Amino acid sequence: MIRKLRMGMIGGGTGSFIGDVHRKAASIDGMIELVCGAFSSNAEKSVASGKALFLPEERCYGDFEEMILIEKQLPENERMDFVAIVTPNHMHFPPAKMALEHGFHVVCDKPMTLTLDEACELEKVVERTGKLFALTHNYTGHPMVKQAKALIANNDLGAIRKIQVQYLQGWLSTALEKSDHKQASWRVDPKKSGIGGALGDIGTHAENLVEYITGLKIYELAADLGRFGEDRILDDDGNVLIRMNNGAKGTMSFSQVALGEENNLAIRVYGEKGSLEWYQENPNELITRWLGSSKKTFTPQSSDLYPEALNASRIPAGHPEGYLEAFATIYKNFATHLLAVLNDEYIEVPDYPTVKDGVRGMQFIYASVESDKNNASWTKLN
Repeated sequence: MIRKLRMGMIGGGTGSFIGDVHRKAASIDGMIELVCGAFSSNAEKSVASGKALFLPEERCYGDFEEMILIEKQLPENERMDFVAIVTPNHMHFPPAKMALEHGFHVVCDKPMTLTLDEACELEKVVERTGKLFALTHNYTGHPMVKQAKALIANNDLGAIRKIQVQYLQGWLSTALEKSDHKQASWRVDPKKSGIGGALGDIGTHAENLVEYITGLKIYELAADLGRFGEDRILDDDGNVLIRMNNGAKGTMSFSQVALGEENNLAIRVYGEKGSLEWYQENPNELITRWLGSSKKTFTPQSSDLYPEALNASRIPAGHPEGYLEAFATIYKNFATHLLAVLNDEYIEVPDYPTVKDGVRGMQFIYASVESDKNNASWTKLN
């Protein structure tokens, strides 16, 4: 199949931050083109957004149901191959389920669903339909994150003992939701965001990064959530103790009221033979320290990288790769897998987050909220 994959989009209309990110990331490796969309819950806005993206008017739909039904009726050589869902959380599950059941593969923003029950049901739909499902935990796409994962998977650090992760932002330090700020307003609304505020928005990234890099699972946690913003129902801050399934201990801190912070995601992992640390705001360096040896810093073009890291890097040494490129790696690996499926070819499944990662994220949210309600009691992730 010598053609680009055809992508439809749900949400992400004019003025959307994450919709624009998805479109740019999907286009970076030249494997995907946007062919249609239902870009807004308002039909007029959806059509206007599609026209602004130079799509034909007949492929700009008033809602996702219309898009999925009409696209299904188009000839196979015209219809979309998959749909990207970039709506607020409460509108992830309905279009994802409908798309899968009508034969379309899905890429979805995180957290995967509004509720844990929806997440478990969606996992069953993916298994039943056999369609591909990717979740955009984009930070796993960084070359140095993949190097960190490979170091641990190959036992270079030895048994993991301690983990520290943080995700600190300050953009909700004031009551933006009381102004005309779309991104803030839906994130603090439990009807649209779910039971987790910062917990779901950025805490799930921290949880996912811990499990992705270490290959371990969070066994139980003790969470203390904060609600500092005036009249906020959902958390905007949190601190969590974590116990891993191998006996390792960890701490997690996340906040959207850490005044002055921009996007301070960082992780440190300590093993018997070595340790590593990675900072999202300086993503092209992975700092490692070794028992009986000196500190070593890996970069995307280091001579001794594992293949997983080399395959995620696109440009020569000294040229920074960042947020969009990491996001693009998710799309690239998903597209590689989907092309193999469409061509009925066998390949080793590329590395990208799936529906199972989405279920884990929702389990983390629910366990953390339950723990917080019980004075930070230890709570298992079921």
